[in-house]
Amino acid sequence: MEQRRTPLAWVESPLQLLGAAEYAAHLGRPIAVAYRLTGPQMPTTMQQLLERGALFSSVAPYFGIPWGLLRDQSDWVIGDGFSGQFRMAAAVLRPRSITLLDDGDMSIHLASALLGRTEFARRDTREGGLTTVLGRRARDRMLRLARGERLTMFSAFADAAEVSALPARQIRLERNEFTWLRANVRPVRLPSTRVVLGSANVVDGLLAESDYLAWLRGVTADGPVSYLPHRREHGGQLARVGAIEGVTVVDAGIPAELALAGTVDALDIVMMRSSASTTLRAVLEGTGSTVRVEGPAVPAR
Repeated sequence: MEQRRTPLAWVESPLQLLGAAEYAAHLGRPIAVAYRLTGPQMPTTMQQLLERGALFSSVAPYFGIPWGLLRDQSDWVIGDGFSGQFRMAAAVLRPRSITLLDDGDMSIHLASALLGRTEFARRDTREGGLTTVLGRRARDRMLRLARGERLTMFSAFADAAEVSALPARQIRLERNEFTWLRANVRPVRLPSTRVVLGSANVVDGLLAESDYLAWLRGVTADGPVSYLPHRREHGGQLARVGAIEGVTVVDAGIPAELALAGTVDALDIVMMRSSASTTLRAVLEGTGSTVRVEGPAVPAR
């Protein structure tokens, strides 16, 4: 009998880290985690997950590529399938199996790339040279693994057309329903059950801050709101958001899914277009909460 291996999750964002906890619970046994220090939410999210009993056999913060861990553990659980570092590591080390976690709605684009419907590159990104070569090699490597039933996508976006088509290419699809999170809740206290989920559209240059603040003022016209910031909103913008009458900024330092799971109150959540609308609806199912997507139009990413 083949010795059972310990998978290694290689993650770069809080949502990916939460996906690793859900995948370990789905698998029913501990996994190792290498988590990239991309911002203050990463260590606080990790701490919350460990306190709630996430099945992590070991955790290692890192910068760059965790070569030693990847070499020692050849069953990889990957948070960012388009990462240049992942492409390089996959080309050099040739993992035995790969499980793909959600990276927001970029997971849908990744599914499209694996299906051959688009190039293996991030949406709206022009690549060339070595990056393109490594991307093609990573895609080819993953499809070879798929033919041996060793490529899986573990996703909350299983109903998206591109993702649901993956089994036709021999890619296993397993649905993430946030079962572990909903069984291990610790909701933050909110001053108002009307919640606005912060957006990175201003930081990303897709929306003028003046338009964003005007939208928030319109939302508060119907009553006060609890504002949960996006992890990439900077302090100056948050100060101006908090200065709007009726807005209370609640910076829990963890993803909204983690902060809101298990709420005893029915929440009315308002947000701009984001993949979080899908994940939050799954997390809050059965609580009576609603998630509404509205706000100024921004270019698709």
